[in-house]
Amino acid sequence: MQVQVHTNDHIQGGESLASWIQDETINRLARFREHITRVEVFLTDVDAGKSGANDKRCRLEARPAGRQPVTVTADGDKVAVAYVSAVDKLIHALDADLGRAKDRHARDTIGAHIADVE
Repeated sequence: MQVQVHTNDHIQGGESLASWIQDETINRLARFREHITRVEVFLTDVDAGKSGANDKRCRLEARPAGRQPVTVTADGDKVAVAYVSAVDKLIHALDADLGRAKDRHARDTIGAHIADVE
């Protein structure tokens, strides 16, 4: 699983922030490792550096192999808060999305096969 971190000019942290986000993403999404090819992390300061409540935004886009991307967004007063909230949402969304590809007996559904054909 590849993790790419993108920030706007108003997010502080540089390489150390990117490294923490990459490590944390790989660890927290470890159980989806065989299903996800790439995760893109977008960190922005929505009010361009002015201090304000919940002004940091994290958008995560996971790319499951053979399926449509799964995207979630969360806001927080700090980058870490927004990231943790977004990754929790992503775990829930991936459980739901990948669960739809299996029936109640953990077999692939016909929808999973149709996605492979397209």
